[in-house]
Amino acid sequence: MRFARRRRDPVEVNLTPLIDVVFLLLIFFMVSTTFETRQALELELPESVAGADLELSPVTLVVTEQGRYRLSERELSAAELNQALTAEAEQARMHGLVLEADARAMHADVVRALDQAGALGIRQVRIATREPQATPTQAETP
Repeated sequence: MRFARRRRDPVEVNLTPLIDVVFLLLIFFMVSTTFETRQALELELPESVAGADLELSPVTLVVTEQGRYRLSERELSAAELNQALTAEAEQARMHGLVLEADARAMHADVVRALDQAGALGIRQVRIATREPQATPTQAETP
């Protein structure tokens, strides 16, 4: 007795829906991702009316709002400040030290930096400020 064989269709895997889903996920993640390109610190310098424009000193010490320090593009803690400032002391004695402290930084953090500079014999210390924003006077307002 002969049985009739059923003919089977060849099995194919359709990759088109899978590729569509992958592209949709890729587009979703590209649109929803935010890219941060700036590497600079966000500092709010205190205002000073009597400030003078100075050339940039080769040694700049930044005090952040969180009490961290930045010297020569290296972020430092309070314990690491003395060693890092000692390495830059000779250049700071010749050209001076610019201290850029955030307006919201703690006074103790700024004094710690000034004390370290004084202990290393750095006498030319300048504090960076920004010019005050012009506020309209009564004569200028309509």
